[in-house]
Amino acid sequence: MDEVLLRSLTPGVLTVLVRRGADFAAAEDAVQEALVEAVRVWPADPPRDPKGWLVTVAWRRFLDATRADTARRRREDRVDDEPPPGPVPAADDTLRLYFLCAHPSLTPSAAVALTLRAVGGLTTRQIARAYLVPEATMAQRISRAKRTVSGVRLDQPGDVATVLRVLYLVFNEGYSGDVDLAAEAVRLTRQLVAGIDHPEAAGLLALMLLHHARRAARTGPDGSLVPLAEQDRGRWDTRLIAEGVGILQGALARDRLGEFQAQAAIAALHADAPTAGETDWVQIVEWYDELARLTDSPVVRLNRAVAVGEADGPRAGLAALAELDAALPRYTAVAAYLHERDGDRTTAARLYAEAALKAPNLAERDHLTRRAARLNARRDA
Repeated sequence: MDEVLLRSLTPGVLTVLVRRGADFAAAEDAVQEALVEAVRVWPADPPRDPKGWLVTVAWRRFLDATRADTARRRREDRVDDEPPPGPVPAADDTLRLYFLCAHPSLTPSAAVALTLRAVGGLTTRQIARAYLVPEATMAQRISRAKRTVSGVRLDQPGDVATVLRVLYLVFNEGYSGDVDLAAEAVRLTRQLVAGIDHPEAAGLLALMLLHHARRAARTGPDGSLVPLAEQDRGRWDTRLIAEGVGILQGALARDRLGEFQAQAAIAALHADAPTAGETDWVQIVEWYDELARLTDSPVVRLNRAVAVGEADGPRAGLAALAELDAALPRYTAVAAYLHERDGDRTTAARLYAEAALKAPNLAERDHLTRRAARLNARRDA
């Protein structure tokens, strides 16, 4: 296999797909799949026209992905924006597909990535962002997962923990990203909770509902991001909050604590505070300690630093932050916030501006830019 030839042909094939109407991210995914197929097929049957072969296969992969995405969107259109409580609607095959993609022959991380791509409808770039890895790394991981399951029967469902992880990532992308999948994730998690007796599944559903309850207050009329402390709590959905808290209490009573229950407990403490100033930050820090013990996640420790800054003062928060890797996503934004709380407006403004350049989406970038501008204006006044 001439890998140099493949690399030289890739830009041209990508250009052809974009000219035919494929968006860039989808075209990249399709070309990546065509390259994997070329590595498999060409040694035994080299094509006369390598570029034409790659264009044909990549375009077919793009059309297949587009059809799958259209079908998924039709399912989503049947779901209201606010998932209702009460009886679970008749199940479709989507949740079964989640379990089948979480195949025992795959590692958990590969199964999650494959399911997000094949069933969840996320792009490789979105999945890579959720995993905090380069897009090329995630593309290779997904391709390896596809090769692994290409020769096996998808008749052995995967484990619940992997499916929960997929649902959690789909919800997060829908809640904070550029694809609205949050309601679909809630719908599927309701089905899962109705079908199995699993405290972490209940914890995940509670977490989703508690976050979803705040959705209307997260953005202003102009689409700008509204931080939790500044949200109009009168716009929070108290019905969803009550349902989420009730589900969480039932899960915690089982005394089988998991990370989703711990996250839901933190969300419940935020939801329970009548005002931002009445938030029980001391208890939130304690839950973050539990969550860090369960996950050993640097992102959890980053969020914990914010909570420590609220509970024990900004300098304590900065001390906790200093123990973490500065390359973490949103590290700079957290540092800016804690320096602002500590009264160092010059440093905070500089860090907000730096964080804006690293923001994962337009709304967050604009929010951080405005905070930097506001502090600079106060300093110059």
